[in-house]
Amino acid sequence: MGKRKQKNQIFNNLSKKQKKHLKEFGEEHPFHDIVTEKAEKTQILALPDSPVQSSAESDEDDEPEHKSAYQKLLSTLSSPADHESEDESVDDEEEVEEHLSEEGSDGDEEYKEAGNNLTVTPEEADEGEAGPNEGCEDAMEDETAGGVEFEDKEHESQFCLENNFSGEGEQEGAESTAKQEDKEDSFKLHLDTEISEEDVKWITAGTKAKAQVKWPRLGTLLCSSPLEKFGPAGQEKDKRPLALHKVLETNWTSLNQTSNPKVAVEEVSPLQLELLSLMGSYKDVYFPESSPLTEGRQVRSAYCLHALNHVLKANSGVLGHNAQMRENQAADKAGGNKAKVEPQDEPRDQGLTRPKVLILVPFRDGALRVVQTLINLLETKDRKMDVSNKKRFKDEFGEEPVDTPPNLFRPDDYTAIFSGNIDDHFRIGVSILRRSIRLYAPFYSSDIIIASPLGLRTVLGVEGEAKRDYDFLSSIEILVVDQADVFLMQNWEHLLHVMKHLNLQPLDPHGVDFSRVRMWNLNNWAKYYRQTLMFSSIQDPQINNIISKHCFNYRGQVATKNMPITGSICQVLVQLPHVFQMINSNSFMDQDARFQFFVDKVLPQYRDSVMSHTLIYVPSYFDYVRLRNYMKKEEINFASICEYSTKSEVSRARHFFQKGDKQFILFTERFHFYKRYTIKGIQNLIFYGLPSYPHFYNEVCNMLQAGGQGEEASWTCTALYSRYDAQRLAAITGAQRAAQMLQSQKPVHLFVTGEEKGP
Repeated sequence: MGKRKQKNQIFNNLSKKQKKHLKEFGEEHPFHDIVTEKAEKTQILALPDSPVQSSAESDEDDEPEHKSAYQKLLSTLSSPADHESEDESVDDEEEVEEHLSEEGSDGDEEYKEAGNNLTVTPEEADEGEAGPNEGCEDAMEDETAGGVEFEDKEHESQFCLENNFSGEGEQEGAESTAKQEDKEDSFKLHLDTEISEEDVKWITAGTKAKAQVKWPRLGTLLCSSPLEKFGPAGQEKDKRPLALHKVLETNWTSLNQTSNPKVAVEEVSPLQLELLSLMGSYKDVYFPESSPLTEGRQVRSAYCLHALNHVLKANSGVLGHNAQMRENQAADKAGGNKAKVEPQDEPRDQGLTRPKVLILVPFRDGALRVVQTLINLLETKDRKMDVSNKKRFKDEFGEEPVDTPPNLFRPDDYTAIFSGNIDDHFRIGVSILRRSIRLYAPFYSSDIIIASPLGLRTVLGVEGEAKRDYDFLSSIEILVVDQADVFLMQNWEHLLHVMKHLNLQPLDPHGVDFSRVRMWNLNNWAKYYRQTLMFSSIQDPQINNIISKHCFNYRGQVATKNMPITGSICQVLVQLPHVFQMINSNSFMDQDARFQFFVDKVLPQYRDSVMSHTLIYVPSYFDYVRLRNYMKKEEINFASICEYSTKSEVSRARHFFQKGDKQFILFTERFHFYKRYTIKGIQNLIFYGLPSYPHFYNEVCNMLQAGGQGEEASWTCTALYSRYDAQRLAAITGAQRAAQMLQSQKPVHLFVTGEEKGP
């Protein structure tokens, strides 16, 4: 009873607020805990070395929003801000990652492993454990648990351009760069060219002079130029197409070397020579024939060489000017007032922020291969590259081999796309200096940023968010979009969001020396100097829209325009009549006309019980939702499969459709892209829209022979198209047939594939 009275007495001594908290949460508020006088052990925590950040953030609250760099010019010259401060912590990302995990990560056990290129030797592993990065693994575990993204701030002074001067190697590089100026180095010509306000008006007006040239490997090139003084691409190509930096001169011919020393190094291919020639002209390049099976690796090596050459030249110029300015200052101090030397203007060799190259790839495995290519290009037989945080990078971007079932079959293109780590949420900064590479560099200390659109989207944020940053994209000079077709299968809006935040005027100065910033950067004309390199395996109107609406390079654009002679319909192995029906549509985005035509003309023909086992292929998820809702409303017996369906839902839908319990099955293109399941029991096909990938057409058509149901004579295939589907139609039927179909007055065209089997 004594204890109970003591408890009641303690409860009665509590205030009303404390009693309420005790009833709601079952415990007292920690503020009212009884503190013992026993001395506790002090815990020492390692805080990030950015003492200026908190004060800088408090100052930002007092200043008006959207304050431009011009308005802060005078204040920053006296007290420059720390350019390292970068906050990449992202709140509420779990929903986005979970939303896309089913697209790229669901069913990972089915993806076939193709080895990683980045290898870590035992010596390097020992260095990672007991070398200059000692304690890195513990820090990684702590930061991962706390949700903080790792940044390498240990090597900041080593890779800082402002505090470094060119040594012997860099001085030679600067001299070689000066010699290349006499040879009309395209790097210097591009960045030193001053365009006028009248030129800017011509570029923004969108009027371009177009011409066609033909090259041996690339084929037909469509060249467009907004300014007359920069004509189309020439016909002649040099054996060494780029004026290379001294570091790359001896090693660039080993462009195609791999991490396996036993494999012989392939020579530079004609495709790479022609691509490097176009990249060296600093025009925008669009190459829509970069297949992941054949051209993909060659294309990656080519743009890595071009980007690395650009970064090395830019950094060598800055370091050389740093050394020259230091010598001038030393000479002035030594001479005193005796020798009066006229003051010279400081060289303008920088942008508003340091990042110069942005490389967008869809998966972590792509970033892994890009970094390995950069290392291979810089490493020579005599000297190995010093790569910071290499072991950590291998652990986060690599993937251990996974045992796949022996009976699992996937096409070769599927294996090439989904090999390695297929996480699509990542970003990493890379800085390059003195033949050393620093991985996980803060963005404002990086030369190259490698990221996925989703990884950047979570940093860029949207208007109204408290934590967002896009100043690091203000001075991007080369943008590389690799595997753009895969972005169509992920979320195209993320890429558009990144494009809208490129080359905007920064809101903060980030410690920049305005006296060394190029004038066209200060004029907010950086987007007219940015070179965009777009690579894809297909031609698509949405990719063309990026080139036409978001690229304003004053030097113009070059796009490969080769029309397919034979379409993918020739790869259909089954005997099948293909009926192509044309829809009258007013625009590419007019989906109402397609939906109404399908509901009124096509669907009634297949609602008869005789036309059972019908698969409806829908390229767009929005059209899929619209059709699903309509069929539910009309009480049509159907099943549906999309990229967000669970494994159990997919299994049930496939089972009921094969047995005939469901007459229709809705089937999205993105589900086929990520899974490549064979749907059995198909007897009738309807393509609500033409597939984005031409080989998807023959893959789906060949599914008819997998079910073993019905006779071939009863199989049907109907495909809907409009005049805005010209590129997809040409890829499926061939360019000549597609032209006849689009110009014909008849809305229906019939093709028959396969041969009749003999007795």
